[in-house]
Amino acid sequence: MSFILKLDDTLMTMYLIGGSVGAFLVIKQQQRYNILINGLLIGISNLLTILSFGLIKKLEFMDILIKGGYGFLNGIFCAILTIGTLPIWENVFEVLTPLKLLELSNPNQALLKRLLIEAPGTYHHSIIVGNLSERAAEVVGADPLISRVGAYYHDIGKLIRPYFFKENQLGSDNPHDKLQPNMSTLIITNHIKDGVALGKKNRLPKEIIDIIAQHHGDTVVFYFYHKAKENELSEVKIEDFRYLGPKPQTKEAAIVMLADSTEAAVRSIKEPTKKNIEEMIRNIIKGKLEDGQLEECDLTLKNLNTIANAFSSVMMGIFHERIEYPNLDLVKEKGDA
Repeated sequence: MSFILKLDDTLMTMYLIGGSVGAFLVIKQQQRYNILINGLLIGISNLLTILSFGLIKKLEFMDILIKGGYGFLNGIFCAILTIGTLPIWENVFEVLTPLKLLELSNPNQALLKRLLIEAPGTYHHSIIVGNLSERAAEVVGADPLISRVGAYYHDIGKLIRPYFFKENQLGSDNPHDKLQPNMSTLIITNHIKDGVALGKKNRLPKEIIDIIAQHHGDTVVFYFYHKAKENELSEVKIEDFRYLGPKPQTKEAAIVMLADSTEAAVRSIKEPTKKNIEEMIRNIIKGKLEDGQLEECDLTLKNLNTIANAFSSVMMGIFHERIEYPNLDLVKEKGDA
């Protein structure tokens, strides 16, 4: 190759080794300063390569020193160039990097700030779903970062009508009390379409938008379905109360679906004991499996059992027992003293 391109074989070997070292080091890098460290290591690799060839060819010391210096600076320059131009390549080639995901997870991102202010209940729900999703993804070999960030954004569609969702009502009147069940279902299910539209408007990565679109699959909004059956005299079709899908296509989307349902269900338990939490989690996962929501992703039955254990561990950390503090009148005690 060096003969064909008429390049110095020392430089050709340096490019080959340095490029291989760089490609190996940048896998799953999650901090920008790590790229600088990698550039330093590439520079050292280049320096050692040139030094080795210089000794083999018995080159002049100054020649080795100059070429080695250029090789070392080449690694540093490549790192600086990568940091400066990475956002351009991410957008041009639509590549989702860990660094991009970490930027999206920043609470100061516009959509996350809107969630916190306009739909605080949904925001805190999404944070817990993110913790559940990340842990589950770690134990089944999925991408923890995509799962966590996807969970943060999965309910952004609720920003359009936040007070139609229970977690944002904060004791105020429930607007669904004045609506027919089919209209309530339409509003609830539309948060998927609204979320996808918001995601595209804010240029979220395709992987995150897919999670937004798939995290309910084509499940039934059972609360309003049963309410319709109780209220309607005519026949009620269950298909009219389903989300439009699609079902989760990836492990990450399926994990977010399970985490979303788990967080909401466990929060509704009146006595969140370890037994009750574990039983609820396994019932949720079993229900999704039997409804066919997981048939288009790569999760196995063994994965589902592992996910259930991971969810239980996280939820027990949230609903752990505390000691009961005595009702002490500190002011009175100070007076008595």
